[in-house]
Amino acid sequence: MNLFSKDYWKKKQENKRLKSFSEHQKTEEAFDTREIGLKDVELNKIVGSVGRYLDFDSRFRPRTGLPPERMTRIRKAMLEGTSLPPILLYRIKDEYYILDGNHRVSVAKQLRRESINARIIEFLPSNKTIKNVLYREQIEFVEKTGLTDPIELTEVGQYSCLIEQIEEHEKSLAAVSGTETSFKDAATDWNETIYLPFRDILERSHLSEAFPKRTLADLYVYVSLHQWKKGRKREFGIGLDQIIPKNMEEFRAKMAEKKGFDFPEMKRLITAFVMISVKVGEEYKIMDKLFAIDEVREIYDVPGDFDLFVKIVMERDWLSSDSEVIGALVYKKIRRIPGVRRTSTLIPIISKRK
Repeated sequence: MNLFSKDYWKKKQENKRLKSFSEHQKTEEAFDTREIGLKDVELNKIVGSVGRYLDFDSRFRPRTGLPPERMTRIRKAMLEGTSLPPILLYRIKDEYYILDGNHRVSVAKQLRRESINARIIEFLPSNKTIKNVLYREQIEFVEKTGLTDPIELTEVGQYSCLIEQIEEHEKSLAAVSGTETSFKDAATDWNETIYLPFRDILERSHLSEAFPKRTLADLYVYVSLHQWKKGRKREFGIGLDQIIPKNMEEFRAKMAEKKGFDFPEMKRLITAFVMISVKVGEEYKIMDKLFAIDEVREIYDVPGDFDLFVKIVMERDWLSSDSEVIGALVYKKIRRIPGVRRTSTLIPIISKRK
């Protein structure tokens, strides 16, 4: 773009000004409101103003240059610790716009404060994007359950699965205690005794690394849905049942017995054999490098199509497959040794020992 064109400088000035609430509101079609109440808001999340977005630059510095008398008084009050009334903010998703309190925010930013007390009114987006639908579903879930720690899902309609689990848990608590339990109390207990322990298992298993676009909450819904509701019979992966029973309340009881979320059964040892063809004359040098790998237990120099026969013993978590874990070791450690030409891996299905 031409540095001397009017469009360039107009664009540059627009980038420096605050964001306009009305522009964002129209884009998101955010007209339904709800009261959030008083809350400390991080200053870096306040991005614009409702009516005075042209009076300040993007860092909330007044465009008039010298600070007005009002800002001087506000600065003095803040430095002296004088209590000031909360500002009033409009919120759309994670962005906040000032309805009342532009100067207080300006001074707070100058003083490098991190947050400011505010009364918040949220405008809920109705523009039918997947992101907006998910946002509204999450808001409804929070309002119904009272759970404030974010449970972020990426699939529309999945919050209803969590609501069903809490309703089931509510009935179970009532049956055990003999008295009715409120839905929000049941939600709190479900969160502490079922959801968080389950999520902790998933986090320890590193399963999310295989699904970078999914959250731990997504994985929780998927695994728990198939384990507890659909109850699909599996020929493989039956080790899952040892950690997560087929019944949600059985899982809760099992977690109550655990101390500090220690799950030794999440790990299992696997054995494999790797046949390696190496460069002529490099056998002993490569044997030394192989033996330095922790998982390598035994090495044999053998005649035939392959030169070395290696036994490896590894530990894997219950959600990874044997081939994935062994394959990673072979490709990342063994095949990168200079002189190694090719490998062939054997994974035993059944073994017997004397």
